[in-house]
Amino acid sequence: MNLRGAWAIYKFEMHRFRRTLWTGLAVPVITTSLYFIVFGSAIGSRMTEIGGVPYGAFIVPGLMMLSLFTESIFNASFGIHMPRFTGTIYEILSAPLSAFETVLGYVGAAATKAMTVALVIFITAHLFVPLTVLHPFLAFAYLALVALTFCMFGFIIGIWAKGFEQLQVIPLLVVTPLTFLGGAFYSIDMLPPAWRQITLFNPVVYLINGFRWTFFGTADVAFGTALAATVGFAGVCLLGIWWIFRTGYRLKA
Repeated sequence: MNLRGAWAIYKFEMHRFRRTLWTGLAVPVITTSLYFIVFGSAIGSRMTEIGGVPYGAFIVPGLMMLSLFTESIFNASFGIHMPRFTGTIYEILSAPLSAFETVLGYVGAAATKAMTVALVIFITAHLFVPLTVLHPFLAFAYLALVALTFCMFGFIIGIWAKGFEQLQVIPLLVVTPLTFLGGAFYSIDMLPPAWRQITLFNPVVYLINGFRWTFFGTADVAFGTALAATVGFAGVCLLGIWWIFRTGYRLKA
């Protein structure tokens, strides 16, 4: 296994992140502060608790997941799309690197960036609300699983997209709306029964509630169900990446 090659890709991608480090970290801090000012002050003053959890603390897992989804998809898709755009992808394909090692380098770097942003949001949240994580190690492991899953999803988008405009289509028009409709800032138990049943078809519901359970030990969806849905989505992404390298879809053309 060529770990040195995978490490070279990882270092290259992380170097790009370090060049914009302060901007990349300042944006989530400002965004998180604005969310707490708007949601915490405007809504939290009228809805103090949800399921026994203070509203300010309740929205923290949703905020972290919202940023994690966005950062994972953007970093992974941009990371693999740039070599395709510049033509350097052929150098990577001709290098003594397997598909696994190539994906490991790109996805690993993108997941590191996304988790860094999510942890910065977690730290920022402590400035606004008292927050205790009931299962910290499980929370970190689940965060890593979701980050890797969505980075693989972003990797697929980066291969599929024909231009930089298409890189934004799925994150902006699909993932972000599903996140807002997936209980990031409210409990789906607050919805009418018919809408609640419809919401359960939203896969983001399971990801957010699985992460929320690791914080508070309670969520709208059982943790086992949420974990199974996350692992299932990861499996679909792995299958998609395997097919891309197996057929050379938009890599060798």
